[in-house]
Amino acid sequence: MDRKEVQGKIEGILFAMGESVAIKEIAEALGEDEKTIKEIIDEMKVYYASKERGIQIVTLEGNVQLRTKDEYYDDLIKIASAPKKNVLSDSVLETLSIIAYKQPVTRMDVEKIRGVNSDFGINKLLEFGLIKELGRLDAPGKPLLFGTSEQFLRAFNVDSIEDLPQISIDMIEDFRTQAETELNYNVDKPEENTETVEI
Repeated sequence: MDRKEVQGKIEGILFAMGESVAIKEIAEALGEDEKTIKEIIDEMKVYYASKERGIQIVTLEGNVQLRTKDEYYDDLIKIASAPKKNVLSDSVLETLSIIAYKQPVTRMDVEKIRGVNSDFGINKLLEFGLIKELGRLDAPGKPLLFGTSEQFLRAFNVDSIEDLPQISIDMIEDFRTQAETELNYNVDKPEENTETVEI
């Protein structure tokens, strides 16, 4: 199959799906090997990186997505219904940091580190889609294990967990701003509850 034709099919799939799609699934659907599909996607990323393009190709741990470039979000929301503002309070952000750097972790693991009940923070992060359940720990009571999601990777603009920087106090506010921007401009999701009760 001609590479230009494959590019067009990949573009069509990503546009229609909206969300991220596994590269393996694309390869199977198009009857191509994964290596070829990855190469073509890399070519498409270069093409969409051009200043004249308003969309970009992003890869997230073996998945690929077609999305609006970050610099055009302000223009996008002028014609889209503005979602309710989502806020990451200090306690929720602290809970997210623990999960991101210690995953997979149980609720009890998080509470041991924070020293307080973390039900609100974990529930809020699940609601925002920044974390997800990863199964259960093989221990008495079979507690749930939590880890970060694709939405987390998008919010913090990293391709994988391995790309997370070493945490520092100076970076906390930048992290909060990046995540809140992604959450508040994600117009494809339903509005979220915005309460910011401290734990």
